[in-house]
Amino acid sequence: MRYLEIMDTTLRDGEQTSGVSFSSSEKLALAQLLLTELRVDRIEVASARVSAGELEAVRQITRWAAGVGMLDKVEVLTFVDGEESLNWMQASGAKVMNLLTKGSLNHLTHQLHKTPAEHFSAIQEVLHKAHELGIQVNVYLEDWSNGMRNSLDYVLQFVDFLKTQPIRRVLLPDTLGILTPAETFTFVNQLTSRYPTLHFDFHAHNDYDLGVANVMESIRAGAHGIHLTVNGLGERAGNAPMASTIAVLRDFMPNLKMGVVEKSLYQVSKIVETFSGLRIPDNKPVVGDNVFTQTAGIHADGDKKNNLYFNALLPERFGRKRSYALGKMSGKANIDNNLRELGIQLSETDLKLVTQRVIELGDLKEVVTREDLPYVIADVLHNTLVTSQVEVLNYVLTHSKDLKPSATLRVRIVDELFEENAQGDGQYDAFMNALKKIYGRKKKTLPELTDYAVRIPTGGRTDALCETIITWKHNNREFKTRGLDSDQTVSAIKATQKMLNTLD
Repeated sequence: MRYLEIMDTTLRDGEQTSGVSFSSSEKLALAQLLLTELRVDRIEVASARVSAGELEAVRQITRWAAGVGMLDKVEVLTFVDGEESLNWMQASGAKVMNLLTKGSLNHLTHQLHKTPAEHFSAIQEVLHKAHELGIQVNVYLEDWSNGMRNSLDYVLQFVDFLKTQPIRRVLLPDTLGILTPAETFTFVNQLTSRYPTLHFDFHAHNDYDLGVANVMESIRAGAHGIHLTVNGLGERAGNAPMASTIAVLRDFMPNLKMGVVEKSLYQVSKIVETFSGLRIPDNKPVVGDNVFTQTAGIHADGDKKNNLYFNALLPERFGRKRSYALGKMSGKANIDNNLRELGIQLSETDLKLVTQRVIELGDLKEVVTREDLPYVIADVLHNTLVTSQVEVLNYVLTHSKDLKPSATLRVRIVDELFEENAQGDGQYDAFMNALKKIYGRKKKTLPELTDYAVRIPTGGRTDALCETIITWKHNNREFKTRGLDSDQTVSAIKATQKMLNTLD
């Protein structure tokens, strides 16, 4: 077993995501969560000299970290700028700096316009001043991946120089996210083999969606630490994501020991989602809303019989639960699993009827949730008791500002067709007035509506199924009918049609 350091850079590199800016209080809350709940080894919280607000945020974090003995876990990105970044570090209270230097000859030549000797001299000056101030230093080799591809001699000359300096770690960023897994292994292994006494971190970007794969290869090649961000936040396509990387390493590299608490990954992910304002995709591994949801009925059946569709990514590892989606792909086993979660058991016959109704709703693109099921059951089981002699075939309902609502409908009563229109105080009232005209032509009186109740499942969704329960009085007898639809007026019409079919 070898220990792998996890450095989270959500608060620094992750904040470079377009449109993301954490407030001071959000940064403090996230720093506390990352170190005490998720238990990463280190956090990179800011870039020096950015703004007064950034300085205050780091001050709040370092005050808290010093109070709980974690100040050495808080790191800040700094620059080769003489004493400016060092002065900022002292003002912030931080004691670990990650010095950004040039890791490729291309960057050094065209951005700094310096020779390697001039760059190393400027770096040495900063390192020695930091050492005098009691500040620990890690060194970033910016654009290191291109450096290894195109200017290997320069990179080796640079690391030879760093080996003689008072530094803690060498940080190897794939700044532009260009590496393949094979290159990652080769490049990292070249350095870990040549410099066995140095500590190397690998910092992956995800431009080709290879971040997690590259992290794995860097560790196989001997990297001692990796840099991750919650939800994969970061510039352009982001950085290697925390949750899926940890899951991959735990399951496929069992020789590693890490301090990260898996059960906290989802909780921290949701908080970062809220603070960043960037929604997590539903299918994002480990933390997406749908990744532990089975949709196909055959999968639910297999899970019920012998967990046939389970893999090592059990939701309980991450403080989550498996669910079974309801829709046109649902099978009996899928729906039965949801019913059991609600404590409901149906006969085989009733289960078939409910399954068919859920499939019908799914074909209409209705979103059916577990909370909808009791309403679907009530609708289906009551409906089976009614023989359909009356059918509302077509209707048009209108509602306009400052104009009375109106309804036009066509109704089949046994073998006769009737069409009428009417106005009312609301769409349903207009519908009932038109219906009364039709039944007046047949010399029949409709029951009196004595109560009208509408219920929707909890959750506040605007597309929730709506159950309308109408109480009628007819020939000194009261009875109720139910209608179910995502549209309240339509659910009332369905309840009314059931009423019409109960009349003698």
